[in-house]
Amino acid sequence: MIIEASDTIWNLAELGLLEVKSVAYLAKMLAKHEFNIEMGVAGMPTAFVATYGKDSPTIGFMGEYDALPGLSQKPVPYKDPIEEGAPGHGCGHNIHGVTGVMSAIATKVTMERHGLKGTIKFFGTPAEETYSGKVFMVRAGCFDGVDAVLSHHPGHFNIAGLGSSLAMNSAKFHFYGTTAHAAATPYVGRSALDAIELMNIGVNFMREHIVQEARIHYVIESGGLQPNVVPDYARSWYYIRAPEREQVNHIYDWVVKIAEGAALMTQTRLRVEFVEGLSNELPSKGLSDLVISNMREVGAPEYTNDEMMFAKEMAKTVTKEAKSEQLRASKRPGWEQLVEDEVHIDREIHDPWDEGIVFPGSTDTGDVSWTAPTMEFGTASATLEAAGHDWQWTACCGMSIGHKALIFATKVMAGSAIDLLTKPDLLKVIIDEHAEKMKGRRYICPIPESVKPPLDIAREKTSK
Repeated sequence: MIIEASDTIWNLAELGLLEVKSVAYLAKMLAKHEFNIEMGVAGMPTAFVATYGKDSPTIGFMGEYDALPGLSQKPVPYKDPIEEGAPGHGCGHNIHGVTGVMSAIATKVTMERHGLKGTIKFFGTPAEETYSGKVFMVRAGCFDGVDAVLSHHPGHFNIAGLGSSLAMNSAKFHFYGTTAHAAATPYVGRSALDAIELMNIGVNFMREHIVQEARIHYVIESGGLQPNVVPDYARSWYYIRAPEREQVNHIYDWVVKIAEGAALMTQTRLRVEFVEGLSNELPSKGLSDLVISNMREVGAPEYTNDEMMFAKEMAKTVTKEAKSEQLRASKRPGWEQLVEDEVHIDREIHDPWDEGIVFPGSTDTGDVSWTAPTMEFGTASATLEAAGHDWQWTACCGMSIGHKALIFATKVMAGSAIDLLTKPDLLKVIIDEHAEKMKGRRYICPIPESVKPPLDIAREKTSK
């Protein structure tokens, strides 16, 4: 049943905020096991909370199920899309959501069998890749009263990491000018595209004067239709990232001022559309220790000759240099030997090597970690050569290498939840650690109350 569920979500491959069939499938499984389902929470039709029990403590499971555009791929070790240009699970969220659902069900069955008290919640969290669904759920109070949260994300390694991530703001900058004939009467026009270009120049000059760990990237979504018409509308989309939330706020405010300056210089009008924001992660050492202990008790998967041949064939699609750089970026101790020995799947169960490291990506799991002790652990779900957000990852997560990681992660998560329900002293240590981490900090949702989940943007992008 668990493999069938993962493959079903893998085949559906729906984009963020529009995961209608995936959500219906997962919610139906939970309802069948007597979970109370609350659909459409936090203003998102594909966000839901499933609850079983009513006593303390309350343990949460999270699951994602959004796919990525253009990553359709058959479960084979060479590029071969099922449908050219269609979405695919290039980040393994078909596994992510199912591990959370099945862990919640397994924990519920164990509670019934042994008369355990407590409450378990599954949080169906949409649009992690694009619109930070969890942040809207945190803002709506969905995670209030939860004592600890467990989550699993497919990865290259079996590890419950202690690294952090970058906080982020996402915003679109709309410039409105005046159209004109670019040859005959350019003096009548006011170019919105000029404003976009001046803003980009200003931001690029700003980069020298912000913390070096920050990341700023953008695209021009609309810049005019043809050269001989002065563009009266142009739009750019920016991501602004930094290690701490207050650093993002500072840089973002500066970027907005630059945009305002560009509008002044070009006599255009500016509208800033805040799309999403998220916080950096606060890792839980106590939950990391617990998850790793359960990993070692369960034991890492073994692989068949066919699976190793699949991995070997996949390796041919990536240069040795590309594999080296990917492993170097992971900071895994001894990564050089993995390259030298041509290892394709890392079977080790690792102690965290990343405590204190801030990785350059961002995740809405960060906001959950500000509200309760949270651990999103990884298992080796793809070959070491497979790049995230690529067809290779889609392939691995749709075949037996991904299936074995799925089963392994589900056992680990359910076992960890049972420990939290039956060992109050352990849970208290984890809660106290989180309280200590929060001293001097106060969670402020990075998304203003006036900003709603961008359902229209999601629909527009999907239609294209």
